[in-house]
Amino acid sequence: MRILDDKAVKQKIQRLAFQIAENNFQYDEIILAGINNNGYGFAKLLERSLKKVIQTSITTRRIKLNPANPLDFPIEFIPTLEDVRSKVVIIVDDVANTGRTIFYAFRPLMETLPHKIEVAVLVDRKHKHFPIQVDYVGLSLATTLKENITVKILGVEEMEVHLD
Repeated sequence: MRILDDKAVKQKIQRLAFQIAENNFQYDEIILAGINNNGYGFAKLLERSLKKVIQTSITTRRIKLNPANPLDFPIEFIPTLEDVRSKVVIIVDDVANTGRTIFYAFRPLMETLPHKIEVAVLVDRKHKHFPIQVDYVGLSLATTLKENITVKILGVEEMEVHLD
């Protein structure tokens, strides 16, 4: 079942950009750290929208991790961790479910000292098993554990979010 169509996804992105701008306008730079593919794609969409509403320098970086086995594979921050020292970092993902992936995305950031770290997601599910607080949420959903959220934002003409 489709729960967000292209127009709704774009509206969510724009609203999130305004919220991020309102809470971070005083900083010289905001780094959007997208997790893996969809999180990074969502971060790029947020970056575009943010650049329209704020004069701050905004850059997008990528956190590459294996959500199934985050301890067995190195977590990479691309291009470098030094970019985040004393900066505002917003970890971006498409869906927050148990909080595990976002929790592990914090690991490389702890090797340096960002000014602050926040979290932005398009869809937040209420199944947290890890102590993760999502600061910016496009859509909050109470679902069953058996249901799945599918986000289509990369390489498509029409963005959409489905509940399966």
